[in-house]
Amino acid sequence: MDLGIAGKRALVTASSKGLGRGCAEALAAAGVELVLNARGAEALEETATALCAEYGVSVEAVAADITDEAGRAKVLEVAGQVEILVTNAGGPPPGLWTDWEREDFIKALDANMLAPIALMKAMVPGMMERGWGRVVNITSVSVKAPIPVLGLSNAARAGLTGYVAGTARQVAPSGVTINNLLPGIHATDRAVSLDKGAAAQGGMTVEEARAARLATIPARKYGTPEDFGATCAFLCSQQAQFIVGQNILLDGGATNLSM
Repeated sequence: MDLGIAGKRALVTASSKGLGRGCAEALAAAGVELVLNARGAEALEETATALCAEYGVSVEAVAADITDEAGRAKVLEVAGQVEILVTNAGGPPPGLWTDWEREDFIKALDANMLAPIALMKAMVPGMMERGWGRVVNITSVSVKAPIPVLGLSNAARAGLTGYVAGTARQVAPSGVTINNLLPGIHATDRAVSLDKGAAAQGGMTVEEARAARLATIPARKYGTPEDFGATCAFLCSQQAQFIVGQNILLDGGATNLSM
């Protein structure tokens, strides 16, 4: 399918690896010019070089901490006017509700709520003026089914979800759509970290922890960055113009919800 977005320009944050890279690669395959951001310069440059060579699109890399005001300003200066924004950030560490203090919540909010909001505030007005734009926020399945050990993520991402619910409907008349992608477990570094945590907590091997998690997923496998990226690219397409303010689960059926 021709997504109708070749030649458009996108900013994808936390895109050197994992789900962010999956989204960047799918957009590159659709002919989208990219501005990639992550904190690690080496991995980011490797990704930018690989995508440019594979798909023949312009790829700029900006190593910066998007949660920091100065880092965000650096990224926005390079990005300039974009038609597509994909926000992404690593989740806060797991733990128990008794572990977290105010500063822990502030860090989680900065990364998983306030940074995406700041990027939208910076870029959506230009999209509205030009009459076309796509925003996809990578959040988590936890906004629909909170995960006890991920209380920091539950709180911050739920706040972003509420913000998007109202904002998406205000900007849609100008041709801009905002939607959220909610990943379950995917084969990324985050899954490895969670499996190690579960193994340590349950007194089992990582392999046993992974097998136990797989048993809770009807698809009996972890998702892939490639599949996730394809969904993201579709939400950025011309064909997705009627999808507004939605929270789309990609979890292999693990979350048992009727709505």
